[in-house]
Amino acid sequence: MMNYFKGTRLSRRLVVSSLAIAAALAIAPLQSAQAKWPERPIRLVLPFGAGGVADVTARIVAEKLSDKLGERVVIENQPGPGGINAARTVVTAQPDGYTLGLLSNGTAISVGLFNKLPFDPVKQFDMVSLVGTFDLVFAVDANGPYKTLGDFVKAAKAEPGKLNVGTIAVGSTQNLGGELFKSTANADFQIVPYKNSPDIVVALLRNDVQLMVDFPPSIQGQVNDKKIRILASSGLKRSPFLPDVPTVAESGFPGYDATSWNGIFAPKGTPKEVIDTLNKAINEVVAMPDVKEKFAMLGVTAQGSTPDEVMKRLTDDIKKWDAVIAKAGIPKK
Repeated sequence: MMNYFKGTRLSRRLVVSSLAIAAALAIAPLQSAQAKWPERPIRLVLPFGAGGVADVTARIVAEKLSDKLGERVVIENQPGPGGINAARTVVTAQPDGYTLGLLSNGTAISVGLFNKLPFDPVKQFDMVSLVGTFDLVFAVDANGPYKTLGDFVKAAKAEPGKLNVGTIAVGSTQNLGGELFKSTANADFQIVPYKNSPDIVVALLRNDVQLMVDFPPSIQGQVNDKKIRILASSGLKRSPFLPDVPTVAESGFPGYDATSWNGIFAPKGTPKEVIDTLNKAINEVVAMPDVKEKFAMLGVTAQGSTPDEVMKRLTDDIKKWDAVIAKAGIPKK
C-alpha cells in the first residue's frame, strides 16, 4: 500500500511538472512575438501633403524612431478634407503597431466642422504621444498705425465692420483662431479667408486686410525685412521663439488660447506594450537637442506627453472649436 501511494504522489508530480512545462512552452512564443516588435517597417499616415510643417516634423521624428526601434518608420501622405482619408486608413488597419497616424488640433476641428465623420477619434484612437506644439501669430503692416493688438481692437470698435482680418481658408486653425479672437475681443471686424499665406501677405501690405493670423514661418522673411510686425502670439505662454512678443491674453484679452499641436495615435486595441514602447521612444526622440533645433527652425516646440495627455488635449479642443464654429455660423460640411 505504501508503495502504491508513493507511486501515485510521484505520478502526480510528473503530471504537474509536465503541465507546467507545456504551459511555459505555450506562453514562450507569445512572449517572444511581443518582445520582437517591431519585426517589419511601420507606416505613419499623415493627413497632410508633403513639404508642410507637419510633414517635415513627422519625417524628422520618423528618422529618429527608425534608429531607436530598429525598423524603418515610413511616412505615407494622405491629404484630404478634415483628415478623413488618413484617419480612416489608420482606424481600419490591424491594431498591431505597424500602422500609426498623425493627429492634430485639426482633428478636433473636424468633429465640429463635419455633420458626420466616418470615425470617432475619442473612441477609435489609441493615443501614443504629443510630438510638438506651435502658436499662431497676429501681425500687421510694419508701417501701419497699429502698435499693439489693443490698438487694432480699439480701431475696430470705433468703426464696426470696416476692418478686415486675413486668414487661410474657412475652418482652418488660422481661420478659427481669428474667429475666436473676434469673440474674445467682442469686436466687429470681417474675417477674410485666402487660399494661401502669400496671398494674405500681399493683401496685408496692400491694406486690403489690416491684420493677419498665421503661423510664424509664413511671414518670417517679411518680419526679417521689417515689412511686417508681429503684435501677439496665440498661446497661453509666450512663444520661446518670440520671447519679446506678448500673448493675446497679455495684450488685454484674457483666456485666449489657440495653440496648435501634432501627436501620434494608433488604431484602438493596439497592445499596451506597443503603445508603451512607442511612447517611450517618441518622448526620447523629441527631447534630443538636434530634434529640438530642427523643430525650432519651423517654429515648433518639440514636446512629448503621456497618452492620456493627448486625449485630454483632443477632447478639450473638440469642445472649444465646436463652440467657435457654432458662434461663427460656419455651416457644417
